[in-house]
Amino acid sequence: MDFDDHRHVPSFSGHPSRSKHTSEQVMEMGLKNNLSEQFQLGLDAFEKWMSTHSHPITLFIIADLFESENFEKWFESFLAKHNSRITVGCHGLTHKSWSAWPDDNIGFSHALKTSTSILKKHAGITFRHWFRAPAGYIAPWMAEVLAQEGYVLDSSVNPSWLVKRKAGRGNSWNDVERALERNNIVSRPWMTSFSLPANGPALTLFPLSILAKRAWRKTPPPFHNDDFESTLMSKTAEVTTVYWHVLDHARKAGTWTPPLR
Repeated sequence: MDFDDHRHVPSFSGHPSRSKHTSEQVMEMGLKNNLSEQFQLGLDAFEKWMSTHSHPITLFIIADLFESENFEKWFESFLAKHNSRITVGCHGLTHKSWSAWPDDNIGFSHALKTSTSILKKHAGITFRHWFRAPAGYIAPWMAEVLAQEGYVLDSSVNPSWLVKRKAGRGNSWNDVERALERNNIVSRPWMTSFSLPANGPALTLFPLSILAKRAWRKTPPPFHNDDFESTLMSKTAEVTTVYWHVLDHARKAGTWTPPLR
């Protein structure tokens, strides 16, 4: 599951042409210190949903969320209750759409170092060197940097023609997959339905939502704790990868749950 507040979307910040605000403006507005009401509702609803099942789940967290005291306190409490079935991966330092910008190995490396340090501090033994690019913007050049910073798994590729631009100008999703493989990084691309997106926003955007929900209801049973990580990291294991957002749990007045079978 991805931890993105309303400010963590390309239309708000992090994208060179789509964003309303620059990173400097986000800093000036002090938005990193606060959580939206919907995000807080989503956190509470997500925690209630966690009490309804016993399966493991990976949280891809944007490190700048820990600049909010409320999020830091919530996470500490949540982890104390559920750390036996939680793994934490990196969803970036901020929500920068890296592949939409010119190649920047140095900047990306710095952001990874910083976010990894923050996440390790707060997540402790639940942290894993697993990466999901903000908004799924990942280009082949990023694979080498991920490997240099110790990352062993990536779950950024959304292998749909509809979002191919997110692989960077002139690249295909196959180019990204080959770059990950060359750098010995396990890739867990997202599930699609008829080559269309089936995760995240697709769960609620009509008409994609119709196909997405049908696909979700056909997914294999969720992992159990004892075989989750070993299977996920096995290069020969077939794994169906699905994801949603904390904000989704705020839908329907906090009663929304992922449409798993």
